[in-house]
Amino acid sequence: MIEECLVVEFRVTGDGCPLAEASAAVEAPIDAAPPLDRANGTTLLRFSTPDGEVGEVLDADDRIRYLHRTSGEQGTTFRCVSTERCVVHRLIDRGFLVESIRYRDGSERHVGAVVGQTVLQDVLETAGETVGVQLVRLTPLGEDDDSPIVSRWNLTAGQAEALETAHEMGYFEVPRRNDAAAVAAELGVSKSAFLERLRRAEGTLLERAME
Repeated sequence: MIEECLVVEFRVTGDGCPLAEASAAVEAPIDAAPPLDRANGTTLLRFSTPDGEVGEVLDADDRIRYLHRTSGEQGTTFRCVSTERCVVHRLIDRGFLVESIRYRDGSERHVGAVVGQTVLQDVLETAGETVGVQLVRLTPLGEDDDSPIVSRWNLTAGQAEALETAHEMGYFEVPRRNDAAAVAAELGVSKSAFLERLRRAEGTLLERAME
């Protein structure tokens, strides 16, 4: 049994992926589950976003078929078939166990795991040979890395984005580097919407932590 397992994070730009292009077109983040390849060469996709206009963009994309949407208070979840094979498929083919994918402003962030040094070498070689792929993180898998933050803490995509963006912009620092209005502007939502998502996310995290 191989006990060595590493958490790997890649940043991808210029991929031409339909979801990456849609995130840039509507200026909204898209959180996707790992793609599921079919025997006929197409891929099943499931993803969520706080901006329902993503559906209109993808409806006009010839690479996307059978697009289905389910709308809720926190955003819209889509399911579809894609005929496009993107960078993430090349990494998966070499052994990358993708856990979560986030598309934002045309760029991509892939987080997953790699088991064993041989597989790691294959994945990193493939990444190095692919234009626009950058290794961001490579760390040993810990108990807290068993699943992405959204599923691990039961957060919605909007809540996770609010937390992540607030952290990146120094909202939680003392003194604050950016206030709520600045973070909301970065997210493209109203100040009240940002604070509501943040309160719900913080409430969920505190409840889970106290359990």
